[in-house]
Amino acid sequence: MVERSKVRVVIAKPGLDGHDRGAKVVARALRDAGYEVIYTGIRQTPEQIVETVIQEDAAVLGISILSGAHMVLIPKILKLLEERGLKLNEDIVVFAGGIIPPDDAEELKKMGVAEVFGPGTPLQKTIDFIDRAVENLKRFREGLTL
Repeated sequence: MVERSKVRVVIAKPGLDGHDRGAKVVARALRDAGYEVIYTGIRQTPEQIVETVIQEDAAVLGISILSGAHMVLIPKILKLLEERGLKLNEDIVVFAGGIIPPDDAEELKKMGVAEVFGPGTPLQKTIDFIDRAVENLKRFREGLTL
């Protein structure tokens, strides 16, 4: 069982998308479930998001995107994470949410995004996903703390 209070989750809004209600709802639900949540605010660059992940030593990154730029911004974030030495689904779990067509969601998963949640996804489904995903992270399997 994951000790949620030791899991830092960054919720990020990349690009020019200014609609953040969904990101705030997810952030609050995760906080209420016991996770330590860091919300970046809107209009973050991929570099700013990755820097936040590094500085906060986050185990999970949730990317909320509604602008249609997901196939540009998310791959860039993934690349920057890897350039900073984080292995996807070993050191950090990345999930995405928002308006992402199914074909694009499958492509993002092939790139290393662990899950893509669409509009209307029950919050408990996201919480359950994070619980399972964090259990598989190398640093938690080895008993390392954040």
